[in-house]
Amino acid sequence: MSKLAIDIGGTWLRSELIAERKEPVQEKIPSHSVSLEAYVESMLQTHTDISEVAISFAGQVDDGTIVSAPNIAVKEYNIKKYIESKYPVTLKIDNDLNCALLAERTRTKTAFIALLSIGTGMGSAVLEKGSIVRGAHNLSWEIGHVPFRDAPFQCGCGKHNCLELFCSGSGLEKWYTYYGIPSMTLEALRSAKTSEAMQIYTAFKEALLHAAASLITLANPEELVLGGGVVQANPWLESEVKEEIGDYALASNLAQLTIRKSTIQNASLEGAKLL
Repeated sequence: MSKLAIDIGGTWLRSELIAERKEPVQEKIPSHSVSLEAYVESMLQTHTDISEVAISFAGQVDDGTIVSAPNIAVKEYNIKKYIESKYPVTLKIDNDLNCALLAERTRTKTAFIALLSIGTGMGSAVLEKGSIVRGAHNLSWEIGHVPFRDAPFQCGCGKHNCLELFCSGSGLEKWYTYYGIPSMTLEALRSAKTSEAMQIYTAFKEALLHAAASLITLANPEELVLGGGVVQANPWLESEVKEEIGDYALASNLAQLTIRKSTIQNASLEGAKLL
């Protein structure tokens, strides 16, 4: 029998088909090119020996149902019921940051971890005494949608003031469009001398520090892990956070804190496999 692990974010859908005594088969496609349920059904129809499906999803998920997907188009929100009613499989789905945190938990002996991810969106997850803090409906620690400051455009959640609008890949693209300037890498943005570029980067860094400080101050972790595609592509962000976080977070919570960049490739997919 085979198992299928999927990680779907606002930019990419990654999957890994795992079968006994066979090399895993991996795939990476643009997430906007196919709906999630259509991809799962296609894989189940092609590989009829799949018995389990595990999904890491970049949005809010509660008890097998997708609650909110700010950066992903969704047709079947109750995907667990939809798939299990049609195929002889077990499906598990969780938020992508919860999955990434499951993967991070395997790399440390620390029982108190906060994960801050900057990718297409911004997200976080918290581990306390070895267990993920989930809240009443598995919706806790939505750091990307904490109010920060007003923006001249709307977030995927419907608000105009989210941290994610200032510190995420999708947020940066909205600012480039708003100012009518070409898209650029974060490194190029940091080095640019135009007033628009400096405003965008300054707001990006302040939002990053506010998000990190909020996690440190409220969750009181022993480790703050920085992850996500933007962080992986710009490893110097780790140093900037370490150098300036003292001006933002509660000093007592910084006293024995370790800040580090994630070293796990595709942490959310690795976490999906742990589901």
